[in-house]
Amino acid sequence: MKKWVICFFVLLLLGYGYTKLKAGMNDLPNESGLHIEIRNTPDAVTQADDFKIKVSKEMIFQGDLLLVNKDHPVPDGLTPESDVVSLVRNPELIDGFGLLDNTILLSPRLVDKFRTMIKDAAQEGVVHFLISSGYRNEAQQEELHRTKGAKFALPAGYSEHNLGLSMDIGSSQAEMNRAPEGKWLKDHSWKYGFILRYPEDKTEVTGIQFEPWHFRYVGLPHSAIMREKNLVLEQYLDFLKEQKSVSTTIGEDNYEVFYYPVTENRMITVPTQGEYEISGNNQDGVIVTIRK
Repeated sequence: MKKWVICFFVLLLLGYGYTKLKAGMNDLPNESGLHIEIRNTPDAVTQADDFKIKVSKEMIFQGDLLLVNKDHPVPDGLTPESDVVSLVRNPELIDGFGLLDNTILLSPRLVDKFRTMIKDAAQEGVVHFLISSGYRNEAQQEELHRTKGAKFALPAGYSEHNLGLSMDIGSSQAEMNRAPEGKWLKDHSWKYGFILRYPEDKTEVTGIQFEPWHFRYVGLPHSAIMREKNLVLEQYLDFLKEQKSVSTTIGEDNYEVFYYPVTENRMITVPTQGEYEISGNNQDGVIVTIRK
């Protein structure tokens, strides 16, 4: 009897130790300093500090995480042109970078985030940034598609440049695949919410050839998670749908990211509190991002 009891407690302690070890391994920070934890579905547990958010079907087609590619056009009714301005006509926005020509259009919000990023690059001596393209309307995109061909330009309405969240960034010193500006952005742009949208090793996923100049704003923590897990936007949105919820720590900020399918107007329960943003995925649901 005593031997049986002793064996039982030994097995119990071993099981407890394995559980703690496994949990500890999942909680270890990775090489980039990010802590990423995969959680259960957000509707699995209801707690006292949960709060409700009203979402509508229209919200699927709004926000910084909209997927735009050959299969998913810019949503009908979206008017990014209402938010963009001519940089040449607003010279106060031009700070630390040059323009390829006088036709560049961008939203002041995107320019502000870009300026913050390249000011930090300047601290490391990387200073020869050049914006070669920003927002394009459908007529401009159609002309580019006609003159350059389908291999180099997507049809009107299917380019991220029609969305207003992307820019082509160059260097006044060399091509971006060789320039210090290209290397710096590839290594650091994720810290500022930007992603290299069409990397060299993801052509089969994106359907677009390597474009070392094309950067897209998605915001934190999404850019950080995508870099850590080597995902492009198509893969990241699928990842969120599969996992339902991801938590991550970047510096002193804790983030919770939740995916919710949306087929009709509904109330969703978010099991945490903090500042939140909502973005649709331009497919079938919304992503709620909470910073605490």
